[in-house]
Amino acid sequence: MKNSVMINLGKEEIILKIAENDTHGEIIECLRRKLPELKKLYKGERTPIFVTGKTLKNKEIDEIRNMIKSAIKVDVTFDSPKILGLHGIKKTFAEEIETSETKFHRGSLRSGNKVEYEGSLVILGDVNAGAEVVAGDNVVVLGILRGLAHAGAKGNKKAIIAAAQIDAPQVRISNIVKEIEKGDDLERKTYAYVNGEDVVIE
Repeated sequence: MKNSVMINLGKEEIILKIAENDTHGEIIECLRRKLPELKKLYKGERTPIFVTGKTLKNKEIDEIRNMIKSAIKVDVTFDSPKILGLHGIKKTFAEEIETSETKFHRGSLRSGNKVEYEGSLVILGDVNAGAEVVAGDNVVVLGILRGLAHAGAKGNKKAIIAAAQIDAPQVRISNIVKEIEKGDDLERKTYAYVNGEDVVIE
């Protein structure tokens, strides 16, 4: 059986470390087995639990929190961000996402429009200047990208941005922001990815 969840006693909290490469099913099964052991650590005191390791999706965070709270009345916090975007990223990681949950948005986005999704986002149209697309995984725009695109918005540096044409002043992948100078030859630029600590557009 996989040991997907490690329990460590810290000075001020109990730390649950989740294995980076295990599936959510394996994590839940391991946590279910370990809950009695975790419960034994609690008598009168209510030491908070801190969950670290793998970056989780919001529904996974909620499921783990509810599981623990159904057995033990205790505060549970996570180092996985609940919100998407630069200000929410607490750590970066590199996780392959050739397959991910995908949301399709039909039509172009106008200035002031914003679409967010924890998985990958596919925009069936243009993203105009002043519009925003923020995804936990990949961003794919079937039209022209003139607005803001942020892929890997929970910290994943393996995320990519792809468009029929990238004509935006800036793109973001994970915690890396790439400013694009006006006048850069972007006529044929359709793809952005992280290489080292920089975003490459080609």
